Amino acid sequence: MIAFEMYLQYDLRKECEAMNMKVETLPTYRMAFVRQVGPYGPANIQAMEKLKKWAEANHLLTDSAVLLGIPQDNPETTRPEDCRYDACIVISEDYRIDDSIGESELPGRTYAVFKIKHTAEAIQKAWTEILPALQNSGYQMDNHPIIERYTGELVNNDYCEICVPLKA
Repeated sequence: MIAFEMYLQYDLRKECEAMNMKVETLPTYRMAFVRQVGPYGPANIQAMEKLKKWAEANHLLTDSAVLLGIPQDNPETTRPEDCRYDACIVISEDYRIDDSIGESELPGRTYAVFKIKHTAEAIQKAWTEILPALQNSGYQMDNHPIIERYTGELVNNDYCEICVPLKA
C-alpha cells in the first residue's frame, strides 16, 4: 500500500510538472483596482491599461509590482453583460489611495499556479487544459475567483500565471 501511495504521489507530481504547475499559498493582498462590467474580452485589456496608467502616475508600476486580473463571475452562469472583471495592483498597507480608483482585499489562500506563455493562443489553450489537469492531479478547485497574475519578471519573459483556488 505504501508503494502505491508513493507511486500515486509521483504520478501527481509528474502531471503537475507537465502543466508547469506548482501549489502556492498567496498572502492577503490589499489592492487598488479598476472594474470592467460586461462581456469578458478586449474590454478587460482596456481596464488593465487604465489601471497601469493610474499606477504609473502614482509611481507604483515598478519591476516588483504585482498585477492581478480577477474575473469575478462565471460566464456560464452570469449573463455576459453582468460579468465583472477587476484589473488590480497590489499596494502596501500604508499606501494612501485617492477617490479615482477602487480599493479591495484578496484574502490569502492556496492556489494551483500555472505558468503560461502570455499570448492569446496560449491562454486560451491553458483554460481548456487547466481544469482537467487539476482534476487528474487529485486537487479540487475551491469556489473563489481564478486569478491572472503578472509580475515584472514574468511579463519581461512573455509569461503570466493563472492561479486556481484549491480546497483545503
